[in-house]
Amino acid sequence: MTRKRTSPVVPLAVAGIAAVALVGVLVGTGGSDDSEPDAGARAEVTDTSPQVAPEDDPLAQLPRREKGDPMALGDVDAPVVMVSYSEFQCPFCGKFARDTEPELVEQYVEDGTLRIEWRDFPYLGQESATAALAGRAAAAQGRFWEFHDAMYADQPSPNSGAIDQAYLDAIAEEIGLDVADFRRDMASPQAQQAMAADFTEGQQIGVTGTPAFIINGQPVIGAQPTATFEQVIEDAADAAADDTASR
Repeated sequence: MTRKRTSPVVPLAVAGIAAVALVGVLVGTGGSDDSEPDAGARAEVTDTSPQVAPEDDPLAQLPRREKGDPMALGDVDAPVVMVSYSEFQCPFCGKFARDTEPELVEQYVEDGTLRIEWRDFPYLGQESATAALAGRAAAAQGRFWEFHDAMYADQPSPNSGAIDQAYLDAIAEEIGLDVADFRRDMASPQAQQAMAADFTEGQQIGVTGTPAFIINGQPVIGAQPTATFEQVIEDAADAAADDTASR
């Protein structure tokens, strides 16, 4: 990689890699803007040197790399995978989706460096779970990311009662879905099971809030500045290239 940045990495939360330390490591919710309510404390970077997580590390095993996954962006064989534990009511998830994710897609997804895999982590309440099921239903029609963008474009206040079936049906119609199929897929056992599996996976590695990201085994917590993600992605790409060259 030739795009490595020389500016210092801004603060992010970094968890230990050892499996024994996983549960409880990824703590806290919130973003990097302390002017927003409940932004949460930020930890200092403990190690930013490029490294490849061992293959038996639970965090390194999180990427699914499923061909045709409608809830993933990027090449299935991209050298860097960012697993994103997110939910549709979280204001910090919205901040990331609006401010940072488009930059990462343009810089790294489009050139084959990065793959982004969504994971449902609907921890804020019933409206979060309902929205997650709606996301699954949009994915069944190949429109998850259009649904994602529409949900984050103008987020209601969490648990305000705004995210009901009529609200979700309106978004489904706006992005060109078959609304009858959308409703059917929302109510399907498969959607419930897939959502629950994502949530359980996040809990098992210690996720307690959103957004939480695992980038080639390295956790980044919260809606950190774009430069933080750029540095971690580029370090991970460098490490992956070095690992490939050494084999």
